[in-house]
Amino acid sequence: MEKQVTGTIRATDEPVGSRSLLSATVAYAVLGVAGLVAIGRFPAATETGEQLVAWFRENGQGVRWFVWAWTLTIPPLAIMIAFFRRLLPAVYRDVFLVGAISYLVAVEIGTWSWAGLALHADQLNPAIARTVLDVVIFLGPVLTGSTTTMMAPVTLLALRGRAQLPVWLGVLGAVAFFEQAVETITIFGAKGFLQPGGAMNMQLGAMLTLTWLLAFGVWGGVRANAISPA
Repeated sequence: MEKQVTGTIRATDEPVGSRSLLSATVAYAVLGVAGLVAIGRFPAATETGEQLVAWFRENGQGVRWFVWAWTLTIPPLAIMIAFFRRLLPAVYRDVFLVGAISYLVAVEIGTWSWAGLALHADQLNPAIARTVLDVVIFLGPVLTGSTTTMMAPVTLLALRGRAQLPVWLGVLGAVAFFEQAVETITIFGAKGFLQPGGAMNMQLGAMLTLTWLLAFGVWGGVRANAISPA
């Protein structure tokens, strides 16, 4: 059974998320949290090269478990992205897809950089460790471009009451989008909350982005209907 929604868009009564999307969302959440637990405390962005070398020597194995767990998150995240795209109408789905794939690739690059630093921690040079980590911590500020591109079409549709997306998802998306947009200023940060790799990137921004992804996934797995051309 099908019902006309708007213009050239139709929503079917058959949920597309079902167990596949819900299972992928749960797997993504479990593996992501497991990786963070394995690594424990990330080194502070202000630590010296010598402090970083000591941290990697002490936590090298935890870093490898972190990278392994986050590598395993790639398939479920890809499944989530594929299902999310089916919930959106044309143009919106394409903008979302560009942002989502960019997000996935950026996270991959960030994790393999951590693994590289941990590989030969006993031979790590303090100056090199500091330089490489300086590059890695800019993942957070630059990733905001991917997250805002990913969130914008979903948030706009939800707030406008289109594509059967719930308003609460639009509100959550608007909060996360605003924070991510403000977070771009960490590119110019030097210390404290606003520094690259600081609390705004690693705690606040990451938490809001993951909350939005998981909320979208759970709702999509339980309640969503497919969007298809009329």
